[in-house]
Amino acid sequence: MRCVILGFVAGAACLQTRAALPGHPVLALCVTVVVCIVSMLARRRVQPRVRFCLALMSGAALGFFWAAALAQAALAPQLAPAAEGRDLSVIGTVASLPYHFSDGVRFNFFVEKVLGADIEVPKLVALAWYGGSKGAAVGAVQPGERWALTVRLQRPHGNANPENFDYEIWLLEQGLRATGYVRQGPAQNRRLDSFVFGFGNLVEHCRAVLRARILHSLAGKQYAGVIVALVVGDQRAIDQSDWTVFNRTGVGHLISISGLHITMISGLFALLASTLWRRSFFTRLQLPLMMPAQKVAALVGAGTALLYVLLAGFGVPAQRTLYMLSVIAAALWLGRITSVSSVLCTALGLVVLLDPWAVLWPGFWLSFCAVALILYASVGRSAARPVQPGQPDAAQPARLRRVWAMLAAAAHTQYVVTLGLAPMTMLLFSQVSLVSPLANALAIPLIALVVTPLALLGSLLPAFLSSPLLWLAHGAVTLLAQVLQWLSSFQFALWSAPLPPWWIFFWAMSGTVWMLAPRGWPQRWLGLVTWIPLLTALPSSPPEGQMWVTAFDVGQGMALLIETSGHRLLYDTGPAYSPQSNGASRVINPYLKARGIGALDAVIVTHSDSDHAGGALAVLGSVGVDWVASSLPLAHPIVKAAPRHRRCQAGQSWTWDGVRFELLHPLAASYDDPSLSPNARSCVLKIDAGGKSILLAGDIEAAQEAQLVDRAAGPLRSALRADVLLAPHHGSGTSSTPAFLLAVQPALALFQVGHRNRYRHPKPEVFERYRELGIRRLRTDASGAITLQFGPALQVSEFRQQHARYWYGR
Repeated sequence: MRCVILGFVAGAACLQTRAALPGHPVLALCVTVVVCIVSMLARRRVQPRVRFCLALMSGAALGFFWAAALAQAALAPQLAPAAEGRDLSVIGTVASLPYHFSDGVRFNFFVEKVLGADIEVPKLVALAWYGGSKGAAVGAVQPGERWALTVRLQRPHGNANPENFDYEIWLLEQGLRATGYVRQGPAQNRRLDSFVFGFGNLVEHCRAVLRARILHSLAGKQYAGVIVALVVGDQRAIDQSDWTVFNRTGVGHLISISGLHITMISGLFALLASTLWRRSFFTRLQLPLMMPAQKVAALVGAGTALLYVLLAGFGVPAQRTLYMLSVIAAALWLGRITSVSSVLCTALGLVVLLDPWAVLWPGFWLSFCAVALILYASVGRSAARPVQPGQPDAAQPARLRRVWAMLAAAAHTQYVVTLGLAPMTMLLFSQVSLVSPLANALAIPLIALVVTPLALLGSLLPAFLSSPLLWLAHGAVTLLAQVLQWLSSFQFALWSAPLPPWWIFFWAMSGTVWMLAPRGWPQRWLGLVTWIPLLTALPSSPPEGQMWVTAFDVGQGMALLIETSGHRLLYDTGPAYSPQSNGASRVINPYLKARGIGALDAVIVTHSDSDHAGGALAVLGSVGVDWVASSLPLAHPIVKAAPRHRRCQAGQSWTWDGVRFELLHPLAASYDDPSLSPNARSCVLKIDAGGKSILLAGDIEAAQEAQLVDRAAGPLRSALRADVLLAPHHGSGTSSTPAFLLAVQPALALFQVGHRNRYRHPKPEVFERYRELGIRRLRTDASGAITLQFGPALQVSEFRQQHARYWYGR
C-alpha cells in the first residue's frame, strides 16, 4: 500500500508539470494500466521486486488520472470573456475571513445570482473593496453575510516570473476562478442578511469572532498579528519586517498553526480527557468499564485536532498532522497496530487525494520530509539505558531522569530537523539560517508550551480573563522577538547560494542521510563533503563581451536586470502596489535571492513615477548596491538612501566586461527647467554587447524622442539604432513616433505593461505602428518575464512559453 501511495503522489506531481491537460485517450490509458496491474497482482504470484515496481506504476497512473480529473473540474467554471471589465450586479455571501488593509478590504465572495444579465460567472470569486481617493465608505463585510454588490471581474491572471510565487495556480487551488473589485458609488452595494447558515460560513464566522477579540484586547500591540496567526492561522497582519527576522532566524514555521502546535494542543486535551475518564469525572459511573480511556483520549485528541485545523484554514502542515493523528486514533479504535511509515504514507496520500496541487508548495515537502527524517533518525534507535545498582545514575530521582531524557530527545530532534532539512531549504529558498538551531531551541518551547496555550485560552475565555492571558502571550512573543532580532542582526545569520540543480540537491541529500545514519555507521562526518557544491555555488553569468537582459513581469511598471560577466545593473525597480508591497519585494528581490545575487553594481531609477521608482527603497534595503543613478530631485528619499548617487546626464558612459553603456538623455540643462515633467527627464540608456544593442527609453514622450533623433542626425545617426527597443512609456499614445522608430530601427520591441491596465497601454494604434514597420512585439502581460541573451545571435525566451503550465490557459 505504501508503494501505491508514493506512486500516487508522484503521478499527481507529474500532472502539475504539464503544459496542457491530457485528453481522454491518455486518461483511458491510465485507467487501463491500473486495471491490468491490479489483475496481475491478484491472479499471479509476483516476485517482491516486480510487485514493488508494479505497485508504483499503478499508483502513478492513478495519481495522474485523479489529478487530471480534479484539474478539469476546477478549470470548468469560467468567466465569460464578454463579462470582463463590465459592471455586474451580483448577490452572494462573504465566504472567507476578510483582510482589512489601509485602502480597503479583500474577501472571497460566493455568487448566488447575477442580476439583469444572462452571463456565466464562477461561483467563487476574490473581491477587493477599495475606499478610493475621496474617502468613499467600504462595506463592513463579515463572513456569512449576504450582500448585493456591483462588481467588475476578470479571469485569473498573475505576474509570471522565474522563481516567483504563482498567483494563478494559488487561485485555482482555492477554487477562485475570477478576481475583481466592488464598484464604488452604486446604490446596489448593500447588506441583505446578517448571516446565512452553512458549515463553511460558520467556521469563518468563528474565526472572525476570535480574531476580533484578539485585536480588541491587543489594540496597538506590535505582535498582535502573531497571536492571531497562532489562533486562527491568519498571517496577513504580520509586518514584512517581522517576517524578515523570523525567516533569517529559521522560526517562520512556528508563526502559524503548525503541526507542532496541533500535536501539543491535541495531546493536552487527550490527556485531560483520559484523566477525567479514568476517574469517571469523580463520580461512581465506572466509565472505564464501558469504554477504555485510551479510546476516549484518541477520540478527543482527534476531535480537538480537527477543530484547530479548521481554525487554521486547513493548511498543508495542519492537514498532515490531522491525518496522522486520525490514522493513529483509528488504529487504536480498531485494535490494529500500524507502523509509523504507514501512518506517514497514509497522511501523505490523503493530502494529495484531497488537494493534488499541494505538491507545488514548499510547506508540503518541508512538512513531510521533516517527519520522515525524524522517524528515520529515531524510530528503533532510542532505548532506555539500564541503570545498575551502585552506578551514579541510580541515585538520581526517576523524575529527573525522565526530564533529562525528554530534553535529550528534544535536542536530538532539533539536530535532525536542522541538519536534515538544510539541503531542501536551499533547494526551495536558496538560503539556510545558521542561527536556527539556537533560535528554535528558544522559540519552540516558548511558542508551543506558553504562547499558543495562553493565546487559545485568551481568545476563548470571558473578557475579564482573556485580556490578561493575551497580554501575557504577547509579552512572551515580544521578549522572543527581541532575542530573534539580535540573532538576525549578525552578518553570518543567513547563508545564501543560488538554487541548486537537482543532481546537486540529491547528492547533498544522500550525504545528509549518511550523516543521520545510526551510530557505528562508518565515517558519518564525510556526509558534510556532499554539501560543498550546494553551499559554495556562484551565480551564473554570461561570457565576456556578452549580456543577459531580464525584463520582469511587474504589472504596469518597468524593471529590467542587465548582467555582464562580472557586473549587474537594475534599470528601474517596478511599481508600488500598496504601502506594504511593491515590484521589488514581490518580484525582483525573490528572483535575485534565487539566483544567489546578493549585490548590484548599479541601479538606475529613470524618474520619480511610482511605477518606475516604487521598489527602489526595497531593493536598497535588501541587497548591496554600489551606486544609484537617477533624474530624481536631490531631496528625494531614494537619493538620500543611495550609498552613492549620480544624476543621469547625456554623454555619461562606461564599459563593463566588454559591454558599453551610454546615457543618451536627459541633458544637463533639463534639470534647470521646472516646466518639464518627470517623464521628460527619464534616463535613456543604450547598451552595446557583441555587435548587438538595446535601447532602454524609460517614459520619454514625443518631444524627447524628437530631441534624440535630432542629436543623432547625420554621421551620429547610428548611435540611436538598436536591435531591441524598450517601448517608451509602455506604448502610450504620446510616444513611439514614426520618426523615432525609423531612427532606432529595432527588430524587437518590449512592452512592459500590466494585464488590463487602466491606461490601456499599449495603445492599439501605437502597437499596430510597430507591426507595420515589421518590428516583432512582445508584451510582459502576455509573455511573462522576457529574457534576452546578447551573444553571437540574439536569443529570446518568454517565461509563459518556457514554463508553460495548463492553468495559464492563454
